[in-house]
Amino acid sequence: MLKCVRGLLTIALYAGACVYPIYAAGPYAGNGPSVFVMTNNAVMNEILAYRLGDNGQFIMTERVDTGGRGSGGSNDPLQSQGSLTLSGDHTQLFAVNSASGTVSSFHIVNGLPVLVDQVSTGGAFPVSVAEHNHTVYVLNASGSGAVVGFKADQFGHLSEIPNSTMYLTSANSGGSDISVSPNGQWLVVIEKVPNTIDVFPIHSDGTLGQVVANVSVTPGAFAISFTPTGGLIVSENQPSDGTDTSSISSYNINANGTVTAVSHSLPTQGNGNCWNVISPNGRAVYVDNAGTFTIAGFSIASNGALTPIDGTVLSTLPDGAVNIDMTTSGDGKYLFEVNSGLGTIGVLGINPDGTLIPEGSIDGLPEAAGFNGIAAL
Repeated sequence: MLKCVRGLLTIALYAGACVYPIYAAGPYAGNGPSVFVMTNNAVMNEILAYRLGDNGQFIMTERVDTGGRGSGGSNDPLQSQGSLTLSGDHTQLFAVNSASGTVSSFHIVNGLPVLVDQVSTGGAFPVSVAEHNHTVYVLNASGSGAVVGFKADQFGHLSEIPNSTMYLTSANSGGSDISVSPNGQWLVVIEKVPNTIDVFPIHSDGTLGQVVANVSVTPGAFAISFTPTGGLIVSENQPSDGTDTSSISSYNINANGTVTAVSHSLPTQGNGNCWNVISPNGRAVYVDNAGTFTIAGFSIASNGALTPIDGTVLSTLPDGAVNIDMTTSGDGKYLFEVNSGLGTIGVLGINPDGTLIPEGSIDGLPEAAGFNGIAAL
């Protein structure tokens, strides 16, 4: 298994010994959010880190090599959500290197990522990564299509879980997202080609049980997110054979791995709904209508039912922007979205009622580059 270890400070015990980084312990407790974006560069994949400065502007403070290669390309070449993912306790960051067939792990030190490890995913074209209580799962989208599990130690060093590889329902089935339920009982995967919501039970050792492939009630299932109470939200990029055809649905997972729809195919008033993010308080979900360059929002009831916020569409992007991924800050004050066409990260304030206020952008990214993946503290 390929491994690469780097850090800000290392100590070699003796010549030829393994080298391990030493870090400050504990989660980041800075004064403002940090935003991380993955370049997905085909020569050298990198994580760009931005911090909120005293002047209220986000400034790029670090470029960190992942040790692997991205796919390259332009405007969403990975066709996925979750290619860059923070751990639940915000102490670690994970990034896929699709061209290298690896996943990289980082320890968060004072709000910035430090490369710790890079390991093979044992498959082709990893596109999405999920974490729960130091167990990490990676989705390989090409070839046979499979999920593989790892254990992460307190610094982020990864060890593959024996017998944790589980294959998808068919080869090249278009795996696009992976997520773990808040209670750690279920791993959910989207397969675009058969339009299924795959539910795997998670055993106590991190291995997976037999998949239950649930056919999505709506065409075009693409991305998933869990509410804090375990409800499942699915973005549906329906075929664009008309105007404003995309939708969003919510589900509950039953004890046998089947899913039951709570809200069914609510229109997002746009096309190309491929990404979503749930606010940290679990009260709202936001979606990217990438085909019509808008952001829509829905409130989430305690039972998982969805209701449009303020007419559904909450923000229209600047001319030329192609919004391809999104996240929120850990404090729930900001929504960030990648504008591939302009080479910016859009910054929007989140009001208490869930509506959005444009607050400018983080500039300086290459235009029309194949950026994929965004996360924030």
